[in-house]
Amino acid sequence: MAKPAHILIVDDETTVREVLRKYLERDGYHVSEIGDGLAALAFLREQRPDLVILDIMLPGADGFAITRALRGEEPPLVAEGEIPVILLTARTSELDRIAGFELGADDYVVKPFSPRELVARVKAVLRRSGITPDEEDGKPFAAAHLWIDPRAREVRIDGRLIMLTAKEYDLLLFLVRHARQVFSREHILNHVWGYEFYGDASTITVHIRRLREKIEPDPGEPRFIQTVWGVGYKFDPAP
Repeated sequence: MAKPAHILIVDDETTVREVLRKYLERDGYHVSEIGDGLAALAFLREQRPDLVILDIMLPGADGFAITRALRGEEPPLVAEGEIPVILLTARTSELDRIAGFELGADDYVVKPFSPRELVARVKAVLRRSGITPDEEDGKPFAAAHLWIDPRAREVRIDGRLIMLTAKEYDLLLFLVRHARQVFSREHILNHVWGYEFYGDASTITVHIRRLREKIEPDPGEPRFIQTVWGVGYKFDPAP
């Protein structure tokens, strides 16, 4: 039997942690919970959960600081770049959502929320991160210096492994598998996120920019992920 995915809940509200634990454990996940930001950083230096549900407003260290650490910024963590993050917060500002995605968060859920919806989002992020099976075609893809292996969920540039968040990888793979097709931001949200998205299409703009910074020879003059003005984006394997 496959080992259950390990979910870490970091939230200073005991009731929130208890409710989420109940719903996640009912779906077969192994759950740890922490109510303090500094304690969460200490935990993450020693253990590698498969996904972190992370409140932004925390005592000790806030969720943004923990996300920066998980994505390789100061202070660095052993688990750099590997753990998907779902931000959980009472903040509803568009700037806060964009800040979270800029740091590399994989999803953003606003309180109050439906526990069932959050579990669905956990499943979607785990599926994209490769923790749960992906039944799509696993044939590798190559274009110029870019190489993608769906079975290993690896992206390489001239043989060098590129670290992508689960959402960045899933977005790239979607565009690659539909090469030369133009998609609006709303269409990408519906297909990549895989459920009704409670936010705005600026999420796509953020992720496209982050992808370009990681895979394009010149992000200012993108070669692969091209903007079709007034419509959306497309992936061109041989521009």
